Amino acid sequence: MNRRDAIGRVALLMGGAVIGAEFFLSGCRPNGASNVEDLFKQANVDFLNEVAETILPATSSPGGKAAGVGQFMAVMVRDCYTPMDQKSFIEGISKLNYASQKKYNAKFMDITPAQRTELLIAADKEQKDYYKQLYKKIEADMAKHKGDIKYTEPDQPNHYFKMMKEMTLLGFFTSEVGATKALRYIETPGHYDGCMPYKKGDKAWADA
Repeated sequence: MNRRDAIGRVALLMGGAVIGAEFFLSGCRPNGASNVEDLFKQANVDFLNEVAETILPATSSPGGKAAGVGQFMAVMVRDCYTPMDQKSFIEGISKLNYASQKKYNAKFMDITPAQRTELLIAADKEQKDYYKQLYKKIEADMAKHKGDIKYTEPDQPNHYFKMMKEMTLLGFFTSEVGATKALRYIETPGHYDGCMPYKKGDKAWADA
């Protein structure tokens, strides 16, 4: 699966553009936040792997942890996110731990899979509400400055959990286990078939 197809698939699943896609496609690297390398600390990679496993748990096929999504997230955040989004993402790790401590009196890594799921469902609702309010504010600002050609939308950080979800999906479906175990994959297809039969429950195809 090439980069553009992978981003398109994640955008379809998420219902919008993928954060950092322009840098992912061009190979360019923006200036980074001062502490972005902290994401490569083993404790943070392990944490992100468990977030990915909660979003995409192992079933009959491997989950996010088996695909090494934690390390993938660290690389992508460092190489493809703006400093503002890097800061938001890094702070998200602390926010999830704080929410876990507040709700379960234990850090995220120490709670049960069911509790992690409950916590991430709440984080997902929070990010949806965040964007709903943000879009309302932008629409109001645009209406207020209608006709002002100098008006530009204010920079706002993306919500950390939207980024975590996107990177989990992108990392998983571009990994070897995601493409060969969760999707159907033929390394060297013999010919193009524009009308393959499909039965309910069949896996989607990975692009060769």
